[in-house]
Amino acid sequence: MDRLQDEAVRSRRNIKVIGLYCDYLDRKEQTVRNLLGALLKQVICIGDIPEDIRQVFEAAKGYLGGTGPRLSQLRQMLKTAIASRDGVFICIDALDEASPEHRFDLLDALREISRESPSVRIFLTGRPFVRSEVKKYFPGIQVISVSPTTDDIKRYLTMKLDKDTLHDAMDGRLREDILRIIPAKISEMYVEISSTLVDIPTIHY
Repeated sequence: MDRLQDEAVRSRRNIKVIGLYCDYLDRKEQTVRNLLGALLKQVICIGDIPEDIRQVFEAAKGYLGGTGPRLSQLRQMLKTAIASRDGVFICIDALDEASPEHRFDLLDALREISRESPSVRIFLTGRPFVRSEVKKYFPGIQVISVSPTTDDIKRYLTMKLDKDTLHDAMDGRLREDILRIIPAKISEMYVEISSTLVDIPTIHY
């Protein structure tokens, strides 16, 4: 995502890179309305909000309880905001951590957006079990499987242990156990992590 952002800036074109991280611990707050709302905020700029989007938000203030725009309105506003850009890259990280009902609604919204906005490119990451779900909405996706190696994990742990400021709290045996046990457990948990890529080209400038 950082590389895409750097390329978008260098291109000097009206391109926006936006993203979300789905957090299992924040499932109650990460409803599809909140997720789409977060994407919308990233697309539009303060002081440069399209008038039709502004009107919808103003009208939503008068709804019972001030609940805000409906899901259908958020979807339409996001498409309108995206249409004002030369291109938009949408990056959704850890899709598997979103609750199933919101995950399906989010994928459905992204499919609708991608169909009506040719300039949109979508990048999704998640564990393997969401791959079949994603393929229902994006049959032509490209899939990249990512598997951490034991050496990579050990190097990372070694770096973190070397930077530990509480040296007296750990002896050599504990350090050896950490470097032996954690890489094995993490490899078992994440060896099948996969990334799904939906038509993301290089930004030309």
